[in-house]
Amino acid sequence: MSEIVTSIFGEFAPMAPMIIMLIGALVMPAIFFFTKRKDAVTIVMLAVILVSLLFNVLMMVDGYTGVYAGLFTYDAFAGVMILLFQIVALLTALVTVSSSETTRMHYGAFNSLLLAATVGMMFVATANDLITIFLGVELASISSYVLVAMKRSDPRAAEAAVKYVIIGGVSTALTLYGLSMLYGAAGTTNISEIAAALGGGEFTWAFGIAMITLIAGLGFKVAAVPFHAWAPDVYEGAATPVTMFLGTGSKKVGFVAFFKIFLVMFVAASASASFGMVEVQYVFAIIAAITMTVGNVVAIAQNNIKRMLAYSSIAQAGYILIVMAVMTEYALASGLFFMFVHVFMKGGAFLIVGALITVGIGEKISDYRGLAKRAPILAFAMMLFLFSLAGIPPLGGFTAKLFLFSSSIWEGGLGGGVMTQWIWLAFVAILNSAISLFYYTRVVKAMYIEKGESQEKIKVPFTFMIAILTCVVFTVILGLFPQIIMDFCASAAEALFGL
Repeated sequence: MSEIVTSIFGEFAPMAPMIIMLIGALVMPAIFFFTKRKDAVTIVMLAVILVSLLFNVLMMVDGYTGVYAGLFTYDAFAGVMILLFQIVALLTALVTVSSSETTRMHYGAFNSLLLAATVGMMFVATANDLITIFLGVELASISSYVLVAMKRSDPRAAEAAVKYVIIGGVSTALTLYGLSMLYGAAGTTNISEIAAALGGGEFTWAFGIAMITLIAGLGFKVAAVPFHAWAPDVYEGAATPVTMFLGTGSKKVGFVAFFKIFLVMFVAASASASFGMVEVQYVFAIIAAITMTVGNVVAIAQNNIKRMLAYSSIAQAGYILIVMAVMTEYALASGLFFMFVHVFMKGGAFLIVGALITVGIGEKISDYRGLAKRAPILAFAMMLFLFSLAGIPPLGGFTAKLFLFSSSIWEGGLGGGVMTQWIWLAFVAILNSAISLFYYTRVVKAMYIEKGESQEKIKVPFTFMIAILTCVVFTVILGLFPQIIMDFCASAAEALFGL
């Protein structure tokens, strides 16, 4: 099937999904300019994403691999991450036409920026060079800054955008400095060649400085503590579909960069006893433990549901950082599976928040009182998403946490094997999951037990219902049948560790 892609795109076949999305980003403003119809833009937008997704799935299923210009490599890892970003873009595009927070914007430009940000994420997924990683991260970041600022009717959006740009600028400076130090120490920007240089050499101060600045720079992107302060304000101030896009897609770019740079480099460096890989792992383990703890504890005090979900996202980032501490193939596969499940459970929760804002419901948790009677389907869906985030079986969040946490206990995860030195990290993660259940049940209590001021039935836009029900279905299915995605994630982890 990949021959179809090769016959159409020729030497550009490894970039086929990105080329389709990039063309879409260029034509969106023109479509809106000539038609003045938001539904026309949405139809073309969804068509572009679905065609790109179809090509990507064909390439994944056929096991296609290819390199373009020595800078972009399409393999199993790239295919899985591109699929994740395409799903996020599809869910976001589906609801923007109905959202009261986004329809006031210049709709063509909004969709163009959404596709441009997605292309940036896909660049990072396929990049095998420090330069292309940086370009991809910045394309996604700059587009995201503008998306946040486009909610012009809300002063919180302007404040959030300013904070996002300033902190993002600091993040960019630190990341670029770290990449330049890495290039200076290794003499190349190719990730595989840098890994080879590390494996055959010794630890130097240049590598040490590069590691510290890259952890700080990319730590901003994933909202890891202590680089997390921007996330609650930005998530609260942005239009909710944009918040969903940032929380489920844009944040994953930082993790992909972490995986591409650190896992490849330090796994190769483990061959050199003088490099001190264990010390690097402990740095990530401590950051992971602090991030998940701070995120969950601070979330308890939040009364605004978007801020609560923002701190919850910070805690989820801490869970994913377990991959960087353990640094095994199984841990990476589990982390990728967790990221997929996170798209549906966290994305679904934000979609419900956005749908309710569109019909006039506020953002405070107290505004959700009596929701079970006014919108029983939405209340049930929100309960599923929140329980999945907390790790309640048999939902996807439980299965994802089972895989991920077990990777820090046994070398082979659920397959057993030798116990690792990271058991304490699994204990911290399990304890934090229990803490998170407290603030998630606050929302469930408000919806099902407390009485609201109004008993009037709520009817949300059709596109929101489609997106929310899609997230419900996948949250349940991935909990019961994880191998649907886990097999692809295992192949992706194998491909990355084989670089």
